[in-house]
Amino acid sequence: MNQRSRLSRGKFWGYLGAMLFLLALWHYAAWSLKNPLLPTPKAAILATLRLFEADLGRHFWVSTYRVVISTFAALLIGLPLGLIMGYERRIDRFLAPLVYITYPIPKIVFLPLILLFLGLGDGSKIFLITFIVFFQILVTTRDAARKVQSETISSLRSLGGNRLQVYRYVLLPASLPDVLTSLRLSMGTAIAVLFFAESFATTEGLGYFIMDSWSRAAPDEMFAGIIMMALLGVGLFIVVDFFDNILCRWQHLKRN
Repeated sequence: MNQRSRLSRGKFWGYLGAMLFLLALWHYAAWSLKNPLLPTPKAAILATLRLFEADLGRHFWVSTYRVVISTFAALLIGLPLGLIMGYERRIDRFLAPLVYITYPIPKIVFLPLILLFLGLGDGSKIFLITFIVFFQILVTTRDAARKVQSETISSLRSLGGNRLQVYRYVLLPASLPDVLTSLRLSMGTAIAVLFFAESFATTEGLGYFIMDSWSRAAPDEMFAGIIMMALLGVGLFIVVDFFDNILCRWQHLKRN
């Protein structure tokens, strides 16, 4: 068995142990509190399996669609703009003040305006999540590109590399590890914003399903929605890890 296989098996058993520990902690809390609002893991899992073929599956795919499209759009805009700001100092001097003034503002406060202009459908939810994740990717990419040593860029330019090749072969590979780390952190933010945006003025999505179950005093269904929301976040995190292992393989080899 090679080292990579041992690491993969160790990671699997670590995740399995963590999941079993959380389920045991949940079961103990439900048993000790004996509160009807806190069902046991078994009741919540059975409700998840029962409802997935009905409404829950549809709400799950709607939420997945919204967060995936939003994240991809934020990455498609924020990554190249962050590279440009990190390398082109004149453009950075113009855009940096705008970014640093608008970045600390909590974007969630714009939700009423976004709903007013874009309506109650998918567009408003996707735009809000994109708006928030975009800034996180932009700032991370810009800072990562600025950390690239000028000697590395000069070496490529001395070999006849043009500006586009500097972005392709130097700035992008050097920035990707930080960008993917930022993307992992953005997943939690995106899921939280998704829940907030779907919890009112809509009839689709896991946020709506959870709040509707809560209003009907159906705790097992509510926790079924929470389980699916957690699975969505974990799934997206695993996807980012997958691309990290492929796109930044050189980093993992150096670490091992």
